[in-house]
Amino acid sequence: MVLRQNILITGASSGLGEGMARQFAAKGRNLALCARRTERLEKLAAELTGRHPGIEVVVRTLDVTDHDRVFAVFEEFRAELGSLDRVIVNAGLGKGQRVGTGRFDANRQTLEVNFVAAAAQIEAAAGIFRDQGAGHLAVISSFSALRPFPGKLTAYAASKAGISAFVDGTRIELKPKGIAVTDVRPGYIESEMNDRIGRNPLLVKADTGAKALAKAIEAEPRRAYVPAWPWVPLSAVMRLVPAALLRRFA
Repeated sequence: MVLRQNILITGASSGLGEGMARQFAAKGRNLALCARRTERLEKLAAELTGRHPGIEVVVRTLDVTDHDRVFAVFEEFRAELGSLDRVIVNAGLGKGQRVGTGRFDANRQTLEVNFVAAAAQIEAAAGIFRDQGAGHLAVISSFSALRPFPGKLTAYAASKAGISAFVDGTRIELKPKGIAVTDVRPGYIESEMNDRIGRNPLLVKADTGAKALAKAIEAEPRRAYVPAWPWVPLSAVMRLVPAALLRRFA
């Protein structure tokens, strides 16, 4: 296993991003953390360096829909830490609405953040890794990338299917360059985004999910369903589920 010492995480002020930051800090890694909520980032950075004095944590305010700023911030992080060994594209949005109900604004925003903005982050990371001749790109997609879903999940699932396809193409492109690429597909993990789910037997605690994510990313597989149980077996089942039954997820 290659040691990836300097790790950049987008969307790190809460949820999965914050959880992964805690996990990698505990492993002694240096962190580059960015999100829109600067105060939360600074508080997290102070906490992590207090608990783990040997690490360096740098933060930047970043709205990932500002594509030019994405490239600038990634380069700033690289300059500050000396290199970027792993980039985790995590920033995302889950606010889609039913198609044709007058909420194209919500669906457009979901698609723009989860696909176009994620693609910008992938481009920025890939450019740095090409220049360095090494690196690991991990993109947080979703279990919902497997199938089209109706209802409020339509735009979200489409955005995740799209970015997973983009990640697959990126992997093929970058593998000869010695750059690893991982498509990470979480199931239900406790976070602000999943607050609307309510009671769900498949929802795991935030800390459990963060540990599973960090472990999966460290292994650098081509694709990872997280947590492995029950999402790996469910990934096989989901491919066979009749489309009519998918309405239950709406």
